[in-house]
Amino acid sequence: MLKSIEILAVGGAHIDRRGQVSGAYVPAASNPGMMREDVGGGVFNALRSTVRRGVSGSLMSMRGGDAAADSISRAIAQAGITDLSAVFLDRTTPSYTALIDREGELIVGFADMALYDLAFPKQMRRSKVREAIAAADAVLCDANLPSAALERLVSLAAGKPVFAIAISPAKVTRLIPVLGELAQLFMNRREALALAGAHANVTERDLVDGLRCSGLTSGVVTAGGAPVLGFDAAGVFSILPPPPRRVADVTGAGDALAGATIAALLRGLPLRAALREGVAAATLAIESADAVADFTAASFAEALALVPDAREVA
Repeated sequence: MLKSIEILAVGGAHIDRRGQVSGAYVPAASNPGMMREDVGGGVFNALRSTVRRGVSGSLMSMRGGDAAADSISRAIAQAGITDLSAVFLDRTTPSYTALIDREGELIVGFADMALYDLAFPKQMRRSKVREAIAAADAVLCDANLPSAALERLVSLAAGKPVFAIAISPAKVTRLIPVLGELAQLFMNRREALALAGAHANVTERDLVDGLRCSGLTSGVVTAGGAPVLGFDAAGVFSILPPPPRRVADVTGAGDALAGATIAALLRGLPLRAALREGVAAATLAIESADAVADFTAASFAEALALVPDAREVA
C-alpha cells in the first residue's frame, strides 16, 4: 500500500463570526442582518480542503481555555485532522469577525489574535514542532505567525515544500524574510499589491514582476470573480472562474482554493492544472453556507469540468 501524503499546517484555527447585512449596507448606521459563528482560520480552512482531496493532515495552532477552544477541537476532529495544537488555559481563544454585504463581499474584518503573536514564536522552539515537521512531506503556514516564528518554521522544514497563505495586507509583509524559500504563496490582489509595493492599477505582468522582485518565485493571486493569476518558473497565466450558481458567502473561498491547489501539487500536477482544481473548490465554497464546502467526488468533478484551461498572460 502506498504511503499517503502527509502535510503539517501551522497557523490560524479560531472562531469565525460572519455578520451579513440583509439590505443595502449603510455606513455609520444600524444595519439589519444575521450573525453566524463557526470554526475557521486560514490554514484550518485550507487544510480541510486539502484533506477532502485525499491528503492526510495535521494541524498545529494556539487556543485558549474557554468554550470556543472546545468548539475548535471538535471541528478539527470532525474534519479528520490530527490536532497538535497548544492550549493556554489562562488565555482567550483567537477570533475573527467579518461583516459582509448582502452580495457576500467583505465590508470589514476584525481580528482578535493576540495569542498567536505571543505563543507561536515560543512554540517553534519546542521539540514537538521539530518532530511534526520531520514526519510531514510538506508544510502549510499562514501569516498569522509573526515573522520570527515563520523564519524558524521554514528553517526547520528545509528540503520540504512550504506553502503559505497571506491572510491580510497588514500581515503578508511578515512573510518577506522567507519568500524566496516558499514553494507557493496564496494571496488576494490587495495582499499582492502590499507585498509588491505596487499601485492599484498595475498590470498583471507588472504585479508579477514586483512579486518576483520581492523574492517570490511562484504564487497565486485571487481577485473575486476576476481571473485568478498564477506564476511560476514556466511563466504567467490566468484562469477565469466560472460564475457560481448562487453566492452564499465568499468568506473562505480563497482558503478552499489554496487547499485544493496544494493537494493537486502534492499529487504531482503542474501549477496550471492544480490551480484549476483550486478554482473548482473555491466555486463550491462560494455556493455553500460553509467556509469550505463539503463536496463529494462527483460534485467536485462537476465543478472542475466548468473551469476553463489556463491562458498565458502576455
